[in-house]
Amino acid sequence: MHKLPLFREAFVKRRCLIPATGFYEWQKREDGKQPYRFRRKDLEPFAFAGIWEFARLSGEEILSTAMIIGETNPLVGGVHDRMPVMLMSEDYDRWLGPTTSIDDLKVMLKPYDPALMEAYAVNRAANSVKNDTEECIEPLAN
Repeated sequence: MHKLPLFREAFVKRRCLIPATGFYEWQKREDGKQPYRFRRKDLEPFAFAGIWEFARLSGEEILSTAMIIGETNPLVGGVHDRMPVMLMSEDYDRWLGPTTSIDDLKVMLKPYDPALMEAYAVNRAANSVKNDTEECIEPLAN
């Protein structure tokens, strides 16, 4: 991320936290894509590492954000080959700090401790953004 020209300056100067309570990854199967929800075992919210940038779209200036994607941990790796970078809460201030070195930032872009997470399959209704219901976060009944 810090090497790509499109994101280089934002990585150095415009980092943000993207709050969440969970995220989804999809496992490819013969019968279609199965969504899995990942969250912290203690059910506490967390933050993804993000960057933000101003962009011009059709003459209008907009604010955009990007979530940083990185290597998986063993839990997520069983479902997908990448995952968003979840920051440890003790790293939030350093991530946002204007004087944090590039080397220190890169150290934070590591897979989240899988012992602190859990995963479960959810209804395939989660495959469509049109569905905003509880069945998208409830564990799939076996």
